[in-house]
Amino acid sequence: MEPILKWVGGKRQLLNSISQHLPANYNHYFEPFVGGGAVVFGLAPVEATINDFNQELINLYLVVRDFPTELIQELECGLYINSPEAFYHIRGWDKDEGFHNLNPIKKAARTLYLNHTCFNGLFRVNAKGFFNTPFGRYKNPTIYSAKAIRELSTYLKTINIYTGDYHPILDLAKEGDFVYIDPPYAPLSATSSFTSYIAGGWDNDEQVSLRDACNMLNERGVLFMQSNSSAQLIRDLYADYTIVEIEARRSLSARVDGRHNVIELLITNY
Repeated sequence: MEPILKWVGGKRQLLNSISQHLPANYNHYFEPFVGGGAVVFGLAPVEATINDFNQELINLYLVVRDFPTELIQELECGLYINSPEAFYHIRGWDKDEGFHNLNPIKKAARTLYLNHTCFNGLFRVNAKGFFNTPFGRYKNPTIYSAKAIRELSTYLKTINIYTGDYHPILDLAKEGDFVYIDPPYAPLSATSSFTSYIAGGWDNDEQVSLRDACNMLNERGVLFMQSNSSAQLIRDLYADYTIVEIEARRSLSARVDGRHNVIELLITNY
């Protein structure tokens, strides 16, 4: 299955490399930072649990699961057009007091629309939690695919979906299960960090806490793979595990010459 979202740090281009390093056998699949879902939707494991702290993202997946036809109808209503005026009007919905009570289908359509019309598909919020990525100025973006929504809906009906902190999801994993972990990356420099996916961000202390959680998984006999940057902090934190370098094309730059290949890490305990 193809993901229905563009996603900063998405793993669609790396799925082959990730697949080559999967464990030979495992029971239940867990993904506590699902994001755009390129890995879980690409692998389509029979038994799976996904989670993300981003409630708007998970609302989209729940609506796709339960109301695919209604979501498609909402997207076809004529409101979600590719113009700066429409974009900034819809982006500003989260500043209204009633946003949290907005119909989940309408909220899901907004998430999908903003993702495909904003700059680089970047889901970014400010300190108040308001979406603040600018208009992408794409000539003719594909905002949604009815076929992809329906295919994903069928799969999502078969798996478990949660939203919240990742620790309770890791606690569910048992010996012989497999966890794919794709957290916010450790920055390679002071200016390269993107931590505004959720209000509050993600810092080095969070990376240490995640390492401790991985140690617990290892002690319980749970298999894990983590994707992260090649920052020295990550190399040091996971020095006792297997680390494989892979090449990825990454950048948030709007300029083509600002997009280049970087080394990322796959960390495993098997």
